[in-house]
Amino acid sequence: MNPAEAYILNQIEPFRSILLQLQIIIETTLPNPQMLYKYKIPFYYIDKKPFCYLNVTKGYVDLVFWHGTHLQKHFSFLETGGRKHMKSLRYKKIEDIQHTVLIETLEEAYSVRHKKYYK
Repeated sequence: MNPAEAYILNQIEPFRSILLQLQIIIETTLPNPQMLYKYKIPFYYIDKKPFCYLNVTKGYVDLVFWHGTHLQKHFSFLETGGRKHMKSLRYKKIEDIQHTVLIETLEEAYSVRHKKYYK
């Protein structure tokens, strides 16, 4: 088992279930995401470039988008958390995951990322 998977499986509930659900959705929505263990958390890379990361902090799971400042579609769901360039979706319980919002945000983030790196 790699350290990123261990991070997810070692979390207490409900965070483990949230992380596992997010992992499945990320890996089935995006083209060839690679989950690595960076900065002591699961970090997704696409084409060797950072895309998003998962972090359990302060009573919720934070799904943070690396180029979050460019996201517009579901702006009202995105949190800045005092960060300048990143935005995140936050989940306290598994029922908080709105699949349409999550999938559309992943797709938009991929599109933004693709435009940034592959002009």
